[in-house]
Amino acid sequence: MRHKRIGRKLGVTTKHRKAMLRNMVTDLFRYDRLRTTDTRAKELRRVAEKLITLAKDGSLHKRRQAGAYIRDNEVLKKLFAEIAEKFKDRPGGYTRIIKLGFRKGDNSPISLIELVEEEFKPKKKKKKKAPTKAAKPKAPKDTAKSSKKESAEELGLIEEEGAKAAAVAAEAANTAEAQVEETPEAKVEEEAQGTPEAETQAEAPEAKEEAPAEDAAEEPEVKAEETPAESEEASEPEAQSAEDVSTEETAAEPEAKAEDAPDASDETEKKED
Repeated sequence: MRHKRIGRKLGVTTKHRKAMLRNMVTDLFRYDRLRTTDTRAKELRRVAEKLITLAKDGSLHKRRQAGAYIRDNEVLKKLFAEIAEKFKDRPGGYTRIIKLGFRKGDNSPISLIELVEEEFKPKKKKKKKAPTKAAKPKAPKDTAKSSKKESAEELGLIEEEGAKAAAVAAEAANTAEAQVEETPEAKVEEEAQGTPEAETQAEAPEAKEEAPAEDAAEEPEVKAEETPAESEEASEPEAQSAEDVSTEETAAEPEAKAEDAPDASDETEKKED
């Protein structure tokens, strides 16, 4: 198994492979495209994209790391000045591989590796839809009932039942109309009979309510007019008048007796005669 074995050997020694990839990356950045075999193009893509990522950072440390791999100063300047600016918004995928077919002679597959020239257009993020309410599971239909309905339709029983139901509904509607016609007359008669009594009953409480209201309004006025001093003054003349009446009655009693006495004497004389 190939655990932790990264990369392709390409059928050459390690020194040969490193030098070959260094030269191929330099030519790729210089001419923006390169024609080679499929396996070498795939291995070259790994190296080229790592160097472009270093150039996008732009720091001195990253420039020295890239300069240790690319020995040409002009290509190094182009990498940091032009290529890094072109891919600053692109998050990855700076190269593309196009298969061209097979090479004559050894019949090895040939590909074209080039830098991507199209501008990067980020895709708009789709808004997440609000979670819809889960639909309630429908109750399974009874197959037995459906089969019975189908058989009844074939025999024509359902039509008869529908006609009966329509007749019952028509009778109910007729009875309702008759009740509606009778009710207004009865209500009018009841209203005609009940109006006088209702009016008298309605007037009586109103009169009762008005009377206590008037008495209640007069009583405080009378009480307010009678002060304590006036009540004492009124009581004194009443007492004096009562004494005068009593003296007059006592004086009138002897006179009445004296007047009655001669009458009695006259009656005695007449008897003697």
